[in-house]
Amino acid sequence: MSKTVKIRKGLDIKLLGDSERVVQTLSLPKQVAIKPSDFHGLNPKVIVKEGEQVKAGQIIFFDKYNESIKCATPASGTVQQILRGDKRKIMEVIISVDSNQEYVSGSPAKIESLSGEQVKEAMLNAGLWVFVKQRPLDIVATPSNAPKAIFVSGFDSSPLAPDYNFLLDGQESDFQAGLDALAKLTAGKVHLTLNGKEKSSSVLANAKGVQINTIIGKHPAGNVGTQIHHIDPVNKGEFVWTVNALDVLIIGRYFNTGKFDATRTIALSGSEVIAPKYYKTIIGASIDDLVNGQIKTDGNVRYISGNVLTGDRIASNGNLGYYHNQVTVIPEGDHYKFFLTTGWLGLGFDKFSNSRSFPTFLTPNKKFRLDTNTNGEERAFVVTGELEKVFPFDILPMQLVKAAITDDIDGMENLGIYEVAPEDFALCEYVCTTKIDIQDKIRQGLDLIGRECM
Repeated sequence: MSKTVKIRKGLDIKLLGDSERVVQTLSLPKQVAIKPSDFHGLNPKVIVKEGEQVKAGQIIFFDKYNESIKCATPASGTVQQILRGDKRKIMEVIISVDSNQEYVSGSPAKIESLSGEQVKEAMLNAGLWVFVKQRPLDIVATPSNAPKAIFVSGFDSSPLAPDYNFLLDGQESDFQAGLDALAKLTAGKVHLTLNGKEKSSSVLANAKGVQINTIIGKHPAGNVGTQIHHIDPVNKGEFVWTVNALDVLIIGRYFNTGKFDATRTIALSGSEVIAPKYYKTIIGASIDDLVNGQIKTDGNVRYISGNVLTGDRIASNGNLGYYHNQVTVIPEGDHYKFFLTTGWLGLGFDKFSNSRSFPTFLTPNKKFRLDTNTNGEERAFVVTGELEKVFPFDILPMQLVKAAITDDIDGMENLGIYEVAPEDFALCEYVCTTKIDIQDKIRQGLDLIGRECM
């Protein structure tokens, strides 16, 4: 039976630079880069060499400790460089893209005629499994773990997030095929959660073979972790798998066509973009063609693959993250602010605040041009009650973060570490007066739990 959830905690950060509903198709990028760091916990074993020709969909590395988990290249071309860091750690596999794309040969499959094991094997062999993530730990799912449910969030509530209704429009066949494939992977339910604050597209609202739920509230209502917590929480010893709605399209496209088609429509957004809109490109593409001529002239900006709360900082010629569906450009905050004018004693007509510190609380629909300045340095972790206001879980966030900082395994288990992922604490990090990197602390806690308790 479908559920309707209303959350009262959270925060919508209103930024300038929403993408207009216009899609521009870019030419093929000069290069793509696959970063193993996007797949947390995966230890890559590269099976291609520099100078080797590869086809789109060809496996380029697998997990050393679980060889069934493989990653495929999103484009055909030549392996230009395998970039390594300290202790020969693989940082990126860079592929120079051919003008004519060749795909690993395959054939369409009727999902209804396949068993769950056959669907799983097909996804593993095609390199699609990396799109399936697992709670607890927020890592690529272990294929041998039987999930009690699979969750797909039908919207993204983060700042300047792409509009899933717009991106899914007209792609009913691929989306439904992706859902059908996921349904084969669990004896439980596939949950598709829609935004209760707006009308969902027919692609989402008419999806079959899933339990359609509705959630109403501020960000992080669109986070799959929030939805799992309120609909079917994770307990110790249980597993829930999650897949992004736009990645469901890629999975469905594979079964419908037999090709690993890594085409992705992303949002170029942010206050420093001249004309924010959508661009059709491929996973891992270099963003230089995307941002060239599109950024305002002051130049001192930060490029983020993903959203401003959880995304990764990249260079102007950097590459799109494997899971990211947007590129955000905002002002760099590397300057001092005079405390009497633009600092903490200023009038604050251009400042966003979660409290009533500035008069802008009187204009709740105002959008802001915010920079990356943290407006302070890291300090003692003190009880303020701010974290609880934006954290819509029945969990004590400050106590859990303190347990993660101190490597208190018992404390983390008792306080709900199995339910959360770093992104669930992004707003806590934003409002925290101590300027602590809370997402990093939760990631460290999850890694410790993975080593000691799983």
